[in-house]
Amino acid sequence: MIAHLVGTITEKLPTSVIIDVHGVGYEVVVATPDLERVNLGDETKFYTHHAIRDNSEDLYGFSSLAAKRLFEMLISVSSVGPKATMSILSLGSTEDVRNAIANTDSAFIAKAAGVGKKSAERIIVDLRDKVGAPSRYGTSGELPSLANTTKNDEALDALIALGFPLKEASAALAEVDPKLPVEERIKLALKN
Repeated sequence: MIAHLVGTITEKLPTSVIIDVHGVGYEVVVATPDLERVNLGDETKFYTHHAIRDNSEDLYGFSSLAAKRLFEMLISVSSVGPKATMSILSLGSTEDVRNAIANTDSAFIAKAAGVGKKSAERIIVDLRDKVGAPSRYGTSGELPSLANTTKNDEALDALIALGFPLKEASAALAEVDPKLPVEERIKLALKN
């Protein structure tokens, strides 16, 4: 299994990038926020999910461990495949999607290409208790932009890298002031 790739972006395609790792080019399917974040020639790291099926092998890439974990949760839902999951993750930041699930906002999830109302409701039912408490309440229309959630992702990624499940890491960070530096937020979350 390929856990992550570190290399240079050599091509950007509509839904994927080609990342050159020491002379070998890997095509990695990425969500829209990650695709918009990278530029040709950038040195970058993607955490990957290697999907092997009867007729294909695909690499799905994520800029954070939290995004990868959310992807893995979403594909565990019956009738939700990797392509639909990438459409869901393309709706906004990882935190936006996680909050939509935690807030039972099936209308937000149903906006994704290839995801209908019933699939969105199934995702909510199956994952609501697994994604943790919402870090903000209300509908997705009230959620801030990707730039405002980067700090949350870094602290959440660190806790996940330490072995905490997404739900527990989210709950621990919910009790910590988001304006604190990332290192301080992690220390306080670990004390909780």
